[in-house]
Amino acid sequence: MTRQTLSALVINKRTLFILFCLAAVFTSVQLYLLGTHPFIMPRASTIPADIMNQPRYMNLYIGRQMTEYNNYLIYKYSWYHLVQGADLYGIYPSSHWDFYKYSPTFALFMGTMAWLPDVVGLCIWNLINALCLFFAVRLLPFNLKTQCLLLWFVFNELLTCISNTQSNGIICGLIIAAFGCMDRGKVIWAALWLVIATYIKVYGAIGCCLFLFYPDKMKFAGYVLLWTVVLAVLPLLVTPFSTLVWQYHNWASLMVADASKATGLSVNGWLQSWFGLTGINNRVLIAGLLLFFLPFARVNLYADKTYRLLALASMLIWVIIFNHKAESATYIIAVTGVAIWYFALPATGWRTSILFFVLVFTSLSSTDFFPSYVRSHFIQPYRIKAFPCIVAWIAVIVDLMTLKIRTGDEKERKIPEFH
Repeated sequence: MTRQTLSALVINKRTLFILFCLAAVFTSVQLYLLGTHPFIMPRASTIPADIMNQPRYMNLYIGRQMTEYNNYLIYKYSWYHLVQGADLYGIYPSSHWDFYKYSPTFALFMGTMAWLPDVVGLCIWNLINALCLFFAVRLLPFNLKTQCLLLWFVFNELLTCISNTQSNGIICGLIIAAFGCMDRGKVIWAALWLVIATYIKVYGAIGCCLFLFYPDKMKFAGYVLLWTVVLAVLPLLVTPFSTLVWQYHNWASLMVADASKATGLSVNGWLQSWFGLTGINNRVLIAGLLLFFLPFARVNLYADKTYRLLALASMLIWVIIFNHKAESATYIIAVTGVAIWYFALPATGWRTSILFFVLVFTSLSSTDFFPSYVRSHFIQPYRIKAFPCIVAWIAVIVDLMTLKIRTGDEKERKIPEFH
């Protein structure tokens, strides 16, 4: 195979489409065929301050058989709990490990596949994750080669997401798709994608910051409000009003309890594991918010395509590294943000070094690239996966603050257009 042939195969949207589909299906089938195993009591250090890390909950699982696709079962059974009027946010040891932490609307959506055999439902679920991200990246204002390189860069992190049957590929894809729709003036669709993302995981609302950079701000706000109300009441199709209000109350209560002390693979977790700093969650979050919004003061750059891409990258990284519940499978969002930042600007030695740093110590940190001993005694306890993305986010903020304002005589920045 010649170099030209290999390049044509790698830089090919069909190749990547097939790869993403095969990865989703093969991973799903593998998870299903692994069957079940006895519940293993997790060490306290693996889920510090997690609401599930309490004997009164974990003791309920002793002797239970667990699958390798537990997250999918959480989503699946939420549909049955919704239509039965059971507490969506209760504990169900006979069905799955952990709490359901998503909206009643998401439980309604899961009714489209909950009735299917698990192996089929798993394949569909992971295909949605993979293809949502794939098609969203295709909406970014990069040429085909850059889009393909970006997809190759995030592929390993996507595998981590779908191996855990998580929803983060969908969240990442919806936020990027909203960006693409806003760029094309399709405000109603941008609003819908962001509201859906928020009803899956509340931090999807970060994408609403995009409205600052485009005209029709009131129109966008109106559509967000419309979709929020429509999707909020949609579960009334299968549950009474009083029960739905009760479900929302239970959801809010669980979120408050779950967020009390957790740090996860976040800036807080990193500061705690490296420097022993505890009890500073709120202060770190406030500092992170101030830094996040600082570049927004550069209003005269809102029309600049590079600025908007960097702002999108900042959102995708920030929402994970400052997330108290961030875990390995959520980093598909942050890593995609890092890739967008890198490809939006001219390549330099220091930017390429950061990209390589993220690839090795974030994307590959949870794989066999590192020996098991290194992962369990170094990477996991010291939150190594988070650190490269923290460094990358700081670089994004620096680039946002130092990006030159184009004058009327300057040419458009060289960001290859979508095709």
